[in-house]
Amino acid sequence: MKLFRYGPTGGERPGLVAADGTLRDLSGIVPDIAGATLLPESLAMIAALDHKALPAAPEGTRIGACVGGVGKVICIGLNYADHAAEAGASVPVEPIVFMKATSALCGPNDGIIIPKNSQKTDWEVELAVVIGREARYVDEASAMDHVAGYCVTNDVSERAFQMEGTGQWVKGKSADSFGPIGPWMVTKDEVPDPQNLRLWLEVDGHRYQDGSTKTMVFGVAYLVAYLSKFMTLQPGDIISTGTPPGVGLGQKPPVYLKPGQVVRLGIDGLGEQTQKVVAYESTL
Repeated sequence: MKLFRYGPTGGERPGLVAADGTLRDLSGIVPDIAGATLLPESLAMIAALDHKALPAAPEGTRIGACVGGVGKVICIGLNYADHAAEAGASVPVEPIVFMKATSALCGPNDGIIIPKNSQKTDWEVELAVVIGREARYVDEASAMDHVAGYCVTNDVSERAFQMEGTGQWVKGKSADSFGPIGPWMVTKDEVPDPQNLRLWLEVDGHRYQDGSTKTMVFGVAYLVAYLSKFMTLQPGDIISTGTPPGVGLGQKPPVYLKPGQVVRLGIDGLGEQTQKVVAYESTL
């Protein structure tokens, strides 16, 4: 299934993409695509519905972040060997873990807002994993039992904030609009192998990133098991699994986003995003 959320920011309603591609409203069935709705039994109940009998979502409505009520966004750094090389870093011997503020989450086609005093806002197409069942000290063999599905995310990053001051990477990852997710959360039954997905990103039509999850250093099952040793993963939590090469930082010379540009990105089977880049001042 493909589940989504639609409507104005802060007032999103749950929805489902029917087999014929029409967008259907789920608000009479579940309160949101969040929390308990992501449990295996809830997803099975939604799958068993007559999707064609659900009311249609209004045409032209805004698509919001595909998961609501997210407790935490856990990100994995340098998880593609070729991306580590372009960043001038060694391939990690264990996952590099950092967080992104949940206030950064937004819809897949909402604008990317360049923060005040930013000079180095960058892009990163990533596969995001959505947790569907609480995970605490799980092993790799059972880790996928705790996954609800997957979505596209752009781990937008301000490189100066991230790396040139003191503190941790979270500062460069958490500005408003730095976490578009969606358009859909695709349930794991529709993604037979998360380690065989093509992902790509373009800026103004120029393709910068064109990779595959085959080249991840640490795969999805390993990451779920690994993270569950350090924190409880709860339904609706998101793991952003790293980006392939081609980020702006890795260009020679580096290239960063500017107001007026358009970013497009996608992952096979999970949908596409389109974001216009805007200056912070223009949003006031």
